[in-house]
Amino acid sequence: MTDNDYLIAWGLYAFAALGCLWVWFKLTGWMWRYLREPLRVIGAVLLFCPTVIDPVKDKYAPALAISVLDLALKVGNNVWRAVLDLATYGAVALGLYVIFALIRLPFLRKKKARQAHAEAAAAQAAAEQKQAEQDDEPFANQSPSRFANPPAAPANGSSGRYRVEPKL
Repeated sequence: MTDNDYLIAWGLYAFAALGCLWVWFKLTGWMWRYLREPLRVIGAVLLFCPTVIDPVKDKYAPALAISVLDLALKVGNNVWRAVLDLATYGAVALGLYVIFALIRLPFLRKKKARQAHAEAAAAQAAAEQKQAEQDDEPFANQSPSRFANPPAAPANGSSGRYRVEPKL
């Protein structure tokens, strides 16, 4: 394999690994944040961790592919080196993720407090606006019906007719 073929193979692998990582991100998108993010880190480590296959020529290959092929086909003795590389890169990546998560934690708490304060202010403003609309009625408060209190009966003793109609 020439150097050009070696670079082409790594380029194709990197493109395919990015596609697999994108699918992995889609598959873990529904999960809880503190489960989803470490799984994504582990997926990235599995896909992008290289291991040495030929120390003399300084050739590398994906550690996951080397482990699977050496175990399945029972050829070569690179499986332990690949597993060691995966474990080392995984520990480093998860350690960096934990540091990142601990640094991010105070910022998330401040953001949550700001959102709660903004929601409370919005609710208070809505309540004040509703109260201002009730106080700012252009007309006087009206009773539920125009004739809620019926007129009093005439004092002259008529038969209860309140309307005077002309006689023809």
